[in-house]
Formats: sequence, structure tokens, C-alpha cells
Amino acid sequence: MNIPLKENERLDDLQNGYHIIQNTRDFCYGIDAVLLSDFARVKKGEQALDLGTGTGIIPILLKAKTQGEHFTGLEIQEQSAEMAGRSVVYNHLEDAITIRTGDIKEATAIFGRASFSVVTCNPPYMHGNHGLTNPHLPKAIARHEILCTLEDVISQTAQLLKPRGRFYMVHRPFRLAEIMRLMMQYKLEPKRMRLVYPYVDREPNMVLIEGLLGGNSRITVEKPLIVYEKPGVYTQEIREIYGDGR
Repeated sequence: MNIPLKENERLDDLQNGYHIIQNTRDFCYGIDAVLLSDFARVKKGEQALDLGTGTGIIPILLKAKTQGEHFTGLEIQEQSAEMAGRSVVYNHLEDAITIRTGDIKEATAIFGRASFSVVTCNPPYMHGNHGLTNPHLPKAIARHEILCTLEDVISQTAQLLKPRGRFYMVHRPFRLAEIMRLMMQYKLEPKRMRLVYPYVDREPNMVLIEGLLGGNSRITVEKPLIVYEKPGVYTQEIREIYGDGR
């Protein structure tokens, strides 16, 4: 299908049969989204929601990786949501993926309580006043808690999930104590966690976490995930996650 690209847009091959439209001036997806889609589990017949979906990368990757029945992406920035919608059309996924424009803080009002078996999120990592805010607004919104907070994500997720529904998130380890506290406050019991290290001898810079709504208190800490063997060279496991032999 021929979908015209707008100024500063490009069409990227995801190496899984699908493509995605991205704007090079705005926030493009990174390895965190790829790792989250690999960590998340969506079972046959389940419906999943991605909060703050951006370009729609996570719903598209989950469609390729899982047997979920339907995937929805919620995005507050109209330009990003429109671009994600065009990617869905380009890939002929209109029956499998829906993109909605809306605010994470109003997600329960938009979709209703207990509407999804799975919720995923790759949220802004930084507090609104933490670090330098990117002067280009779309990038700043993606990286800093300008339009929503971590508590907004977790509290809405707890309402959106069906009983025993699952929440998957990628975040930064320096906020792990806050993440655990909020998840338990909203009855999203942490069940799986995996730390991601840029190199084997460095500190972790990402954490992947799964929560179960109403789950019992027991967490599995999975083996570390190492990204690079050396500068510019992915480890075998990362190459397998990408599935493109890079």
C-alpha cells in the first residue's frame, strides 16, 4: 500500500513483516520498546492496551510476537496517534490494532473498567523537574512526566485490567522502589522482574517488570539481560530478540 509520508517522516522495516512510520524530528522508538514487547506475554484470545503508545510500535510488535486477539494503543499527542494510525493501515492491521487519541489519566473513562487482560507501558522515565527537559515538546513529553506521572499509569492500569490481568512496564532502576510501592498500593503484585545492562560490567539502565492484579506476594527475578558484547555489537540474545540477524 502506498501511503504518502509527510515532512521529516520515514518508513522503517521492522524485519517481522511489518513497517512503521516515524518522524525523525520527534521521538522515535528505541530498544526499550523492543525489549518490553519481548518481555510481555499476551495469550491467545486476549485483548491488550498500550498506554502512551507513541508511534504504535508496541502494539505492532505484540501483534507479530503473540497470539493476542486485539491490541489498542492510547496516545495523547494527536500527531503521533495519526502517524500510528497510518502505520496500522499500511500494514493492513485495521482488524487487529486500534489507535485512540486520549489522555492516560482518562483511560478508564475512555475504555471502561476491567476492559483488558493485558496493559503495557513504556512511560516517561524522568520526573517533570528531573534533568534537562528537551525543548522540542514531543520528545520532552516522551521522556519527562509532563502530561502524566508514574502513579497515573499504575492507578489507571489497576482499573483497566480484568481480575488477574497482567501489567508490563519498562522503566529505570533508580525508580524501582517507587515502582514497587505504587504497584503494591494499587494491588498490582510484582511477579517478574528483569534488569537490563548495557555491558556485563556496567550498572543496569533499564528494568522490565510484570505485575498481576490481585496476585499473591511472590516475585521471580530473571537472569540479567546484557545488550552489548562490545561497542556497536549486540549480544546473541539481543540479536534473537530483534530477530533480524543484526
